Amino acid sequence: MPRKGRAVRRKIEADTKFKSTSIQRFINRIMEKGKKSTAQRIVYGAFDVIKEKTNQDPSTIFKKAIKNVSPLVKVKARRIGGSTYQVPIEVGQFEGESLGSRWLIMAARNRSGRTMIDKLSAEILDASNGQGTAVKKREDTHKMAEANKAFAHYRY
Repeated sequence: MPRKGRAVRRKIEADTKFKSTSIQRFINRIMEKGKKSTAQRIVYGAFDVIKEKTNQDPSTIFKKAIKNVSPLVKVKARRIGGSTYQVPIEVGQFEGESLGSRWLIMAARNRSGRTMIDKLSAEILDASNGQGTAVKKREDTHKMAEANKAFAHYRY
């Protein structure tokens, strides 16, 4: 924690195409080495592929995918008396969305396919249907938290 109080969260402008701040944050997370135009091309290209495949609004499918991937609890290692316990901690809405989008991006990058546009669109479609690697990661996190529920009183 900083010495001078809480860090101020910067306001992120909405993206140009869908006027959504969550899509803009997703673009920023995909971005590597400051190449925002490349990240925008990937995300908007994936949304175009989703539009072709489903004939639905890609922003609603994206929101549903993020909702399906965002965790409600996570485990945090806590050292007490020489032992390390995995303590389940509730996740706030902003942190849950952040973790979910990171898992979605990692799952898309590890997926086999031709281009990042194809891999990302397939992973978003899978996540919106409740399938895929990112949804499995969320379920595994919830199972871990459920298994370690006995250590919840060590929460801080």
